[in-house]
Amino acid sequence: QVQLVESGGGLVQAGGSLRLSCAASGRGFLSPIMGWFRQAPGKEREFVAVIRGNGDTTYADSVKGRFTISRDNAKNTGYLQMYSLKPEDTAVYYCAARSSLPGNLYLPSSYGYWGQGTQVTVSS
Repeated sequence: QVQLVESGGGLVQAGGSLRLSCAASGRGFLSPIMGWFRQAPGKEREFVAVIRGNGDTTYADSVKGRFTISRDNAKNTGYLQMYSLKPEDTAVYYCAARSSLPGNLYLPSSYGYWGQGTQVTVSS
């Protein structure tokens, strides 16, 4: 069974930085696509960033230029480096993984594996 475990969330002041990690484990974990999503209270889960098996990345407009997604395949771990954090970035952040089969990489429903989420709170 595949498991994703996030870490690295916390409380930070506006303008600060955090790095989230997502460790994958389990037999047969061959998901080449890893995404990050976030969900603020009362809002739907939204796309943040995705990294494909070839290393290509895509970001939501709201985080472009401030967040960087990366992965270490040898460690089966993905990362989301967040800079210049804003109060509106406050949310529970989730990592997700899926296969390379066709699908909309920006929709949560396209992902089969999810972590438990980690809280990021940015104070003003």
